[in-house]
Amino acid sequence: MVHIDEPPPLLSEVLALMRKGDVLTHCFRAFPNTPVTADGKVHDYVLDARRRGIIFDIGHGMGSFSFDVARTMLANGFEPDCISSDVHALCIEGPAFDLLTTMSKFLSIGMPLVHVVRAATAAPAAALQRPELGTFKPGAAGDASILQLQTGAFDFVDSVGKRLVGSTRLAAAGVVFAGVHAAITA
Repeated sequence: MVHIDEPPPLLSEVLALMRKGDVLTHCFRAFPNTPVTADGKVHDYVLDARRRGIIFDIGHGMGSFSFDVARTMLANGFEPDCISSDVHALCIEGPAFDLLTTMSKFLSIGMPLVHVVRAATAAPAAALQRPELGTFKPGAAGDASILQLQTGAFDFVDSVGKRLVGSTRLAAAGVVFAGVHAAITA
């Protein structure tokens, strides 16, 4: 996994060194080292990296997710492979907060629910080569989060301070641990 930040190095230089199965995190970040061009396209070297099997992970964190970049990527048919929050001490109070907030942001910009859930469950498990995670197949861990899709007006903010009011969000409703259900209490 490679964490991309301010250059140097340039995103193009990092992607050129990556191999199939490697993970680029912070992949929908704003300028500099953004994956999009000024005219609303995805850089050719980013498209080439996807063709070569590089895995693209969100890694929202404090400074690595832009609504504008995400919208541009989705408009070009480029969804993230993995959605992660990269929550740490500097972003737990915002803008990332938690994984459900990061997932909800993608719902708010138009990524289908089934794609959002896959990108936060089965896809990261596959990237980590942990087939027993992110699935309900027989023999799997038997752990799951039970989510509720809520409707309303929900305020979201990205890493550059842009705000978005979404009409849906995901909320925790329960957990299943080792096949046993437990309700979430507020």
